[in-house]
Amino acid sequence: MLNLSVILEDSANRYPVKPAFTFMDTSLTYSQVNGYANQVANGLRAIGIRAGDKVALGCPNLPYFPIVYFGILKAGAVVVPLNVLLKKEEIEYHLRDSDAKAYFCFAGTNDFPMGETGYAAFNKVTGCENFIMIMPKPGMASGIEGVTTLSDFMADQPASFEMHQTSAEDTCVIIYTSGTTGQPKGAELTHSNLLLNAIAICDQMDNDEDDIALIVLPLFHIFGMTVMMNAGVYKGRSGVMLIRFDAESVFEAMQKHKVTLFAGVPTMYWGLLNYTDPKFDYESIAKTLKVCCSGGASLPVKVLQDFEKRFNVPIVEGYGMSEGSPVVTFNQLKTIRKPGSIGKPFWGVEVKLVDDDGAEVPIGEKGELLYRGHNVMKGYYKKPEETQKALKNGWMHSGDIAIKDEDGFFYIVDRTKDMIIRGGMKIYPREVEELMIKHEAVSLVAVVGTPHDEKGEEVKAFVVLKGGYTISEAELIAWTKERIASYKYPRNVEFIDALPMNATGKILKRELRGRD
Repeated sequence: MLNLSVILEDSANRYPVKPAFTFMDTSLTYSQVNGYANQVANGLRAIGIRAGDKVALGCPNLPYFPIVYFGILKAGAVVVPLNVLLKKEEIEYHLRDSDAKAYFCFAGTNDFPMGETGYAAFNKVTGCENFIMIMPKPGMASGIEGVTTLSDFMADQPASFEMHQTSAEDTCVIIYTSGTTGQPKGAELTHSNLLLNAIAICDQMDNDEDDIALIVLPLFHIFGMTVMMNAGVYKGRSGVMLIRFDAESVFEAMQKHKVTLFAGVPTMYWGLLNYTDPKFDYESIAKTLKVCCSGGASLPVKVLQDFEKRFNVPIVEGYGMSEGSPVVTFNQLKTIRKPGSIGKPFWGVEVKLVDDDGAEVPIGEKGELLYRGHNVMKGYYKKPEETQKALKNGWMHSGDIAIKDEDGFFYIVDRTKDMIIRGGMKIYPREVEELMIKHEAVSLVAVVGTPHDEKGEEVKAFVVLKGGYTISEAELIAWTKERIASYKYPRNVEFIDALPMNATGKILKRELRGRD
């Protein structure tokens, strides 16, 4: 028997008065978080939620997220985290597809009324019977007649609860993929999937209970959920929450709380590198930082090198996906790291690269990355055909193209869906991006394929320039052409103020393709 919420109960027993989560001026101890989660579990039991029922949670990085998350798990129910940026129709889809019976939704703000949007979607889904509004401050009224607030939901509920004993292979979380190739699919992750991933990440990042982690990755995303929340609760470390990423807030939190651990996506490291303000003591921040972690997308080698040089801290880059709970490979602190590599297989995970016929490719050859181990999802919820396509003989097919070197390190070349085929020649955008970002005028770049009558696809680069730099399209194309095979260089360059990104900071190439 195993229930992931045991990690919270254990840390509450070991570190009852230690700060678990801090947001702005509010800190909650492990004992408080555990007690509040017990109240949520009792409330769920009172409205008829039983083991295996699905409960949706739409909330940004606030202490309410872990409180509700672990409360759902304690009751033996399944958490369905929802991206806070979803629109009404998207929320409807997720509630209906997941068979959610209850929905906890943050109220939001006047400019971003999450609660109103969520409630409108809830009213369209007959199977979802309970809506609970999470207000910014305890005791606030919902503002919508008849809507129960989290405070009301928890009121008079006992702060103790006998955790439901789930099986290790029971579904713990249904997390939805981004839906870049059709409707989002719900990956069913088990209690053992998430627990083993959290335990292993602590070991491989050399975390201990004295670490202070900055939690800016959204907790509704698997990266933030496992690496920052679950791993932190398991280890008993303290977490400082930010509701969204901006460089000033990150440095402010690092300086104030003496942060030792930071995890982010590549665009966050790029944003921190490109921000300076004399009010921050960067030398002091650098002395406190112990380790940084990057994932979610490939980190440009130049960004990694520049960040490590400025802050004198190692960035350990890994690779993962929702279906892998998420970590699949990792660069370990205790062994050599290779810039640009996603490292070696994670503890307990096997990785191989195969060609289109399923045969393993030789060292140095490109192939699709497959993996199997304790981290692999049960499958896509209610989608047996999609599951069968992705999972074959226990191997998860990632859809990512990679190579392996003679030392066993893996390197992501690109997503299969992002690969450009120009006149029959395969072009991997990351290779072009890694080159172009080395130009002194280029701050950030994204390369995509655009339709072309003769070639099928043509290479186009969207470029963000560094402040104070100018360069023409022709000059940048010529510079790139001199340094890469003739069929790979971009024929078109569009200068852009900012690249479109999702809630986790991942560049949305599908939006760039749609600009033409």
